[in-house]
Amino acid sequence: MSNVITEQHANFLEITLNRPDVLNSFTKPMAKELQAALQQAADSKEIRAVLLTGAGRAFCAGQDLDEVKPDADGNLADLRSFVAESYNPTVQAIRSLMKPVICAVNGVAAGAGANIALACDICLASEKASFIQSFSNIGLIPDSAGTFFLPRIVGLPRATAQMMLAEKIPASEALE
Repeated sequence: MSNVITEQHANFLEITLNRPDVLNSFTKPMAKELQAALQQAADSKEIRAVLLTGAGRAFCAGQDLDEVKPDADGNLADLRSFVAESYNPTVQAIRSLMKPVICAVNGVAAGAGANIALACDICLASEKASFIQSFSNIGLIPDSAGTFFLPRIVGLPRATAQMMLAEKIPASEALE
């Protein structure tokens, strides 16, 4: 099964994160597939917009922590390289695409998943959607440009609270 499914419609590309069994949590292969799909959209004259969504009951639960857990000797994964190779190029591809990127959040958008949604030009959320800056729960600061986009969208005090408290924000509150 592919980590990312693309479906070209008349004039837009639908990109679906496709790891529903783990709430579409990110891995390096998934990030590379998403980057390739965004490049496909950039290279095509027929594609005029991108719709990004998730399969199943979530948009994206962020990083798949199994991929970055300590090894048998207790050595921690190199998160810096993961962010540099996976998240930074993904957010840069979204932001530099000269076509609108619409995110359809159908469930939870957590951690990097929430920040990828925020990086899109338009973010639509179902009533079942929720957003959470879950980084503080695992001792990290937000990545995937969250510290850039979130304060600009909700203001610095709200962004700071969301980043520090890791409280789940339902779609109705996110709309505000």
